[in-house]
Amino acid sequence: MGSIRFEHLATCPHTGARRGRLHTPHGTVETPFFMPVGTQASVKTVGSEDLEAMGYEQVLSNTYHLSLRPGSKLIESFGGLHRFMSWKGTILTDSGGYQVMSLSDSRTLDDSGVKFKSHLDGSVQFLSPERSIEIQGELGVDISMALDVCPPYPCSRDEAAEAMRRTHLWAPRNLSARRENQAVFGIVQGGVHEDLRAESAAYISSLPFEGFAIGGVSVGEPTEMQYPVVAYAAKLLPTDRPRYLMGVGHPKDILHAVSHGIDMFDCVLPTRMARHHALYTLFGRVNALGKRWHDHQGPFDEGSVFPETERYSAAYVRHLFKAGEPLGARLATLHNLNFYARLMREIRQAIEEGSWPDLLHRYRDT
Repeated sequence: MGSIRFEHLATCPHTGARRGRLHTPHGTVETPFFMPVGTQASVKTVGSEDLEAMGYEQVLSNTYHLSLRPGSKLIESFGGLHRFMSWKGTILTDSGGYQVMSLSDSRTLDDSGVKFKSHLDGSVQFLSPERSIEIQGELGVDISMALDVCPPYPCSRDEAAEAMRRTHLWAPRNLSARRENQAVFGIVQGGVHEDLRAESAAYISSLPFEGFAIGGVSVGEPTEMQYPVVAYAAKLLPTDRPRYLMGVGHPKDILHAVSHGIDMFDCVLPTRMARHHALYTLFGRVNALGKRWHDHQGPFDEGSVFPETERYSAAYVRHLFKAGEPLGARLATLHNLNFYARLMREIRQAIEEGSWPDLLHRYRDT
């Protein structure tokens, strides 16, 4: 029913990493890929032209936030979210499922759906699987995510099982509400418990979703618990459709997940950390406010110099942050997004060329 298609091109000879293409109504996206997060139809401090110049082909936005402001009907009147935010590429929208967890203090949840108290005006908002898919249809995005329940970390096994039960209960309702040619991805839950993940993957992958996601990861659990969940759950997902790891992550986390066959990623880290004066480099994340940059006339990382920022010295960027100038956050964001875009290009190249060990060595300190 959906309007997307996954094309598998190559498999890494050293790992289970996959090289492919995701064909969508708004173009073809080379996989594996990373999506900058534009919760409010905006990736903070940068415009669509910036993202296009860096080579990004897909972004993520948020159903819950856009339904509150400016409203999905207004966006629909513009011809959809692409035209509203002047974005030429592909868009995926989170369903609001993450807010079921993150806004737990201001919501009530039952089998019918979730009631939120708006953070804007305190009004009560109801989001059901059907309503979430309806909003995403009005937004006109390329990929809609099913409304699920994301359990927090830590949580008990019973809590993880209950979140999975409700996710499964809602899954067919998400599918029944979609418009013609509206692509919807299902989400596997189950916390850190392999038997629950296996049960969830078996059920969700039995339904006619156009792609599959691993949810409930990177919600506060330590890396040593995250990696086994990703490695175990990824191999349970169908091979003929895209696999999406939600909310991840750090460069090394992406490398680990790609090696187990994950195709799609999103995370606020590169943009959020940039606004907190942290820049990604090949020798780790650095603090732009550090004294070492006070009079440094070169870049933060000689191995990570990008066209959009190469004219600005580390000392100047430090000065901007010290002075509270918004340009500091913008330049740091451009640097970090370029770093992630390059990482994904090099991942795709390493899969094609069989040079995965060299890639791991290059990013060993990130």
